[in-house]
Amino acid sequence: MKLEKEQKIEITKIIISVILFLGIFITDKIIHLESVFDGDLGFLFPFFLYLICYLIVGYEVVFKAFKNLFSGKMLDETFLMTLATFGAFGLAIYKGINNEQIEGFDEACMVMILYMIGEFFQDYAVERSKKSISGLLELKPMFAWKKEDGKIKKVSLEEIKVGDILVVNPGEKIPVDGIITQGETQIDTRAITGESMPKEVSFNDRITSGCVNLTTQFEMEATKKYDDSTISKIIKLMEEGADKKSKAENFISKFARIYTPIVVILAVIIMLIPSLITKDSGTWIYRGLSFLVVSCPCALVISVPLSFFVGLGKASKCGILIKNSTYLEQIEKANIFVFDKTGTLTKGNLVVKDIFPKENEEEILKSAYVAEKFSSHPIALSIKKYIEENIKIEENIDNFTLTNVSGFGVIAKNKVDTIYSGNEKLMKKANITFKKQEGTVVYVAKNEKYLGCIVLEDEIRQESKETISLLHAENCKTYMLTGDSEFVASQVATNLGVSEYKSCLLPQEKVEFVETLIKNKERSDIVCFVGDGINDAPVLTRADVGVSMGGIGSDIAIEASDMVLMNDDLLGLINAKQIGKKTKSIVKQNVVFAILVKLAILILSVLGLTNMYLAIFGDVGVSILTILNATRISNTKLVKKDKKSKG
Repeated sequence: MKLEKEQKIEITKIIISVILFLGIFITDKIIHLESVFDGDLGFLFPFFLYLICYLIVGYEVVFKAFKNLFSGKMLDETFLMTLATFGAFGLAIYKGINNEQIEGFDEACMVMILYMIGEFFQDYAVERSKKSISGLLELKPMFAWKKEDGKIKKVSLEEIKVGDILVVNPGEKIPVDGIITQGETQIDTRAITGESMPKEVSFNDRITSGCVNLTTQFEMEATKKYDDSTISKIIKLMEEGADKKSKAENFISKFARIYTPIVVILAVIIMLIPSLITKDSGTWIYRGLSFLVVSCPCALVISVPLSFFVGLGKASKCGILIKNSTYLEQIEKANIFVFDKTGTLTKGNLVVKDIFPKENEEEILKSAYVAEKFSSHPIALSIKKYIEENIKIEENIDNFTLTNVSGFGVIAKNKVDTIYSGNEKLMKKANITFKKQEGTVVYVAKNEKYLGCIVLEDEIRQESKETISLLHAENCKTYMLTGDSEFVASQVATNLGVSEYKSCLLPQEKVEFVETLIKNKERSDIVCFVGDGINDAPVLTRADVGVSMGGIGSDIAIEASDMVLMNDDLLGLINAKQIGKKTKSIVKQNVVFAILVKLAILILSVLGLTNMYLAIFGDVGVSILTILNATRISNTKLVKKDKKSKG
């Protein structure tokens, strides 16, 4: 990742101080710098040299420590570092005044250098993991081109109103959600959906704000104001989520506030009481300072929230928007999954499944096409699409008069023929004898003679079955809720292999079902509801974790949910669990490693069996290792949809 300007300044200061330190340290060991000048104050020469090196790299830490001291926030890592290093300088000066062997100048300098190296690694890791999240902020367009009275003018996002015609040039970001009214192009949707392949769009296609126009200028009609558009809502959610912490993060923050003053008190006790007993104050001050250095909780305070931040960044990069780290923890533990059917497990669009009887298929389809050609009903659109893809329509159908019978179907008439296309109520109304079929069915008759029927089904998402199977492999229980008939629900449930299903449910009955699950669950159970529509919003807010489909999901559902699958891929549930599991594992590793190493070095420091350099490793070294370990979350292996397979 490219370094920011501030990071370049920090790394430059670190490099200069390291080179200067090595020069002073090596020279000191060869000629003993305190002997360069005669007299009892010769030790001041190496003191000033090391102090210059110390201030180059650490003056900001010292300034912050003193600033916090006067603002009542002194017990943080900058205070511990400043106290320990000032103490080391003070110890060395004390030994110099008493003509003892000087030690402490180089340790003080090295503590600050390594501390700043640790801080640099922390900042670098945070910036790297933040890249995919903060990238959303960069997606915010700065302006838009509005077409008005034949002229194009530059306007701010806040000036855009619903219905405005906007022009988007190649390379520009789409300013608000809308519909293409002129032109066709390819758009980059990666930042919103995680999908790497460009998406082709043309007249009447819906487009999402934040996506980038790649190839051709087009015109669009704004269907939302900027504040209501997708990218604006995502940015708001990410900003709100940044202020919320997981249970693990909250525990570490509280732990650090209690732990730090205890450590300072223990360090003072180690310095004072043994000094009074043994009369060897220099030794015990040195041990107390080493204790201070190693006891700094940096590794815990930094690595735990950083681990969750990396996890959220990884999820965001994959098109999984998790509103805060609490839900990353929750989705990992979720073991009861409740799915809405239409638009979630299925695509929410009907496709032709079968035609009965087969021997009469072509006549059935041609007759249905006559009746349905000019209809905009979703069922009619599905039938027309199937017919146009599978048979050739030759006869003239424009001389038919169409009558739409609301709730029944369509009757098409000309001078010779009358065609009926609709549900069983239309057949009964026309006194036509027909053979009843289960499911979503369009019956077709011609001149009062029954020809056959077209059976449709809601197209199942290609990843739905794999998602259910993978959840079952993790001992999760799955439920499907739908307002559809028992027959349709049974077919989909059997196809997907869900644990249980409920059919013919009203929106409030879905809420009641989820509430019953929550009421009767074990304490360790986590209930996750996955839905997409407006009527799913109450259930999304009631579940322990509410997950909405971002691409087709309603605005209300997205706002009510805790997690959004921006590319409408249910495998995102599995990947979110994988990311959560890896994050939890890394957090545990870091906490156990940091505590064990620090505890061991603390004991050695008190017993005088180590020096400040090992104490430095116990603080800065452990911090760096835990930070590097946290970045491994970004390498979590994910399940990917097989794009070659069909739904």
